Amino acid sequence: MTHVEMPGARVPIRMWADPGTVEDVALRQLQNVATLPWIKGLAVMPDVHYGKGATVGSVIAMHGAVCPAAVGVDIGCGMSAVRTSLTANDLPGDLSRLRSRIEQAIPVGRGMHDEPVEPGQVHGLPTTGWDDFWARFDGVAEAVRFRQERATKQMGTLGGGNHFVEVCLDTEDRVWLMLHSGSRNIGKELADFHIGQAQRLPHNQGLVDRDLAVFVKDTPQMAAYRHDLFWAQEYARHNRALMMGLLQDVMRKEFKKARPGFEETISCHHNYVSEERYDGLDLLVTRKGAIRAGSGEFGIIPGSMGTGSYIVKGLGNAASFNSASHGAGRRMSRNAAKRRFTERDLAEQTRGVECRKDGGVVDEIPGAYKPIEQVIDQQRDLVEVVAKLRQVVCVKG
Repeated sequence: MTHVEMPGARVPIRMWADPGTVEDVALRQLQNVATLPWIKGLAVMPDVHYGKGATVGSVIAMHGAVCPAAVGVDIGCGMSAVRTSLTANDLPGDLSRLRSRIEQAIPVGRGMHDEPVEPGQVHGLPTTGWDDFWARFDGVAEAVRFRQERATKQMGTLGGGNHFVEVCLDTEDRVWLMLHSGSRNIGKELADFHIGQAQRLPHNQGLVDRDLAVFVKDTPQMAAYRHDLFWAQEYARHNRALMMGLLQDVMRKEFKKARPGFEETISCHHNYVSEERYDGLDLLVTRKGAIRAGSGEFGIIPGSMGTGSYIVKGLGNAASFNSASHGAGRRMSRNAAKRRFTERDLAEQTRGVECRKDGGVVDEIPGAYKPIEQVIDQQRDLVEVVAKLRQVVCVKG
């Protein structure tokens, strides 16, 4: 970990990355965040890169304030993974049918279910708590309430971009299921609404970057955002749970003879806010592209669609606000990746993985991401590796 001092910064920047490898635009974003009056700490993960408002791969601890643009528009985005009783020997040589069955069960891209999926229809999914969750939708921002029907139909869907569903093998050839998604369109609309509200508040008019506009404690705007933020984070958690249930049902149907069993699901947000206490202060900790890595807590750090991923256990490093990276992190933008790589490059870099290999996902090519092994090595004081996975099926929107 390196302490980086910057002009005007109210706190030193604790960095688990080589400062010389961080883009200038990302360093400027970190400097801007560190100048905010409410900042109490800033930790930077090894997957750090430029983002909207704040860098992806940063942990922002503030007292009495929260920045909605730093949280991002995919509120509650995160990962879920589960180890199964299946082994590599149970899988067929041709995995295209399995990929097709997953795509049929879980809508991708902008898709949604024709009708809302009832939790009772999904094997093993808890059926309690859903009524209370949806009842609280009545309290979200009025400008977004008309999206309720769409939100119910998108519950249990993947989305696009870097979201994925994977079937993986660990080093012992055990089959794992893993997925990455968030709060879908409803989270985005809630975020966009509140970012706009924050940017109009008088105390935000002199900020160096309007995307760093904050809500402050004991105001109606903060209360409204907190309600919608935590509701959207819960939506994202339910969304992943429902998808994982649907995915497990696919595996049960496809591997009836093997009678697959499933261990407890590991799940973690990596775009969210948490109320935590450090150095005697109650802080609002925003993890933008970072996971919580408290002592003994399990987490998931994925690579890209052609590289390995890691199941980790947190070491509880308070200097990082008990955090770790959320993935490999991009080393080039989506547009830069499209300019640099071709479909042939994608096919080469995803050899051995049953996945899309067309121009629509070239921006997700492994070459656009940092090496996941290097990212893991840079945070050995934050997490310990529990399992290393390699995907054999990858579904993208």
